[in-house]
Amino acid sequence: MIEVRGLTKRYPGRTVLRNAVDGIDLDVPEGKLVTLLGPSGCGKTTTLRLIAGLEKPDDGRISIGGTLMCAPSEGVYVGVHHRPIGVVFQSYAVWPHMTAVQNVMFPLRSGQKKLPKPEARRRAMEALEMVGLAEYADRPAPALSGGQQQRISLARALTREPEVLLLDEPLSNLDAGLRDRVRDEIRAVQQRLGITTVFVTHDQDEALAVSDEVIVMDHGRIVERGLAQDIYAWPREEFTARFMGISNSLPGTVTSADRDMAEIDLAHGRLRCLASGTPAVGSRVNVFIRPESLVLSRKDPSGRGWKGTVEFSIYHGDCWDYHVRVGDTLLRSRMYREKIGLAHGDPVFVVPEQETAIAITETPEGTADERTAGATVLAATTAADAAGQGEL
Repeated sequence: MIEVRGLTKRYPGRTVLRNAVDGIDLDVPEGKLVTLLGPSGCGKTTTLRLIAGLEKPDDGRISIGGTLMCAPSEGVYVGVHHRPIGVVFQSYAVWPHMTAVQNVMFPLRSGQKKLPKPEARRRAMEALEMVGLAEYADRPAPALSGGQQQRISLARALTREPEVLLLDEPLSNLDAGLRDRVRDEIRAVQQRLGITTVFVTHDQDEALAVSDEVIVMDHGRIVERGLAQDIYAWPREEFTARFMGISNSLPGTVTSADRDMAEIDLAHGRLRCLASGTPAVGSRVNVFIRPESLVLSRKDPSGRGWKGTVEFSIYHGDCWDYHVRVGDTLLRSRMYREKIGLAHGDPVFVVPEQETAIAITETPEGTADERTAGATVLAATTAADAAGQGEL
């Protein structure tokens, strides 16, 4: 449905030597929801704005439904109002002097192809019904909650029956409880309509919850893409592993490797891991272990435990996070059924679950944290240099 090839965008007068979008290729299959995920300044919103036609690329091609929308080298550019899209922005973008239904009717009553008022209201009511707001149709927009106003924006984007829905961080301005509910409603509407959707977010939980496929971006490039469960369980790149919140990272040396598995020598012992590629014996890797894959016990019947000391714990309602000092390393373990009553200073054994850790060859050009920080600086610099040209 959406095909992007060699897409490049740079802003004039920039003081950094990177493109906002740097020659990316991506495909969004018909009826699927694909999320562009990454830190601030990675180019995800610029990519969405280029697909929407709100920005013009410097190079590359964009096609929607087999129709070429933009190709600077061929002199092709289809304006935003002529593209078969609906867009929902981070801000609610509702008109305060209108009712809910009037807001949703607006695009149907504007432009050269405006519909008669009765037909526009009928379609607007159908859209409000889809997002669960039909009973609030005649209520003034400012009288609605933030979550309801964002659902008005979603309904308005759907009234023109677009082929593609573009969502630019639509949940960022909502509090935690509303964010989850509106997120679920967006996914339900998308699946019910089968509409092709691009969802932009910096929030890993949002990306995992709503996506058929996740595209991880950094520095204007695609780092990795895959099914949400694969990106979470088996990231292939160090940046992805760090950005997706795998908080335990241990340096080690490969002692043996075979296909997708490797034996790693760590400071605390030897561990059999999933391996990204087939790392060479003797090479340095970072081993990433999710907190839920570290089991805590007062005893070590298996003989595989790492002896440590509990430094502190955090209660999340559905689980406990324990921070355990093992040698010079602070590890985080997550327990959903806390039964052993650990407290600060208690000795404990940390037992990693076999074959759930991921070994990734060390990144030579600085750590992923440093690159993430660089992306944040890029965002700030670009915002200053490209004022008035749209956000990244």
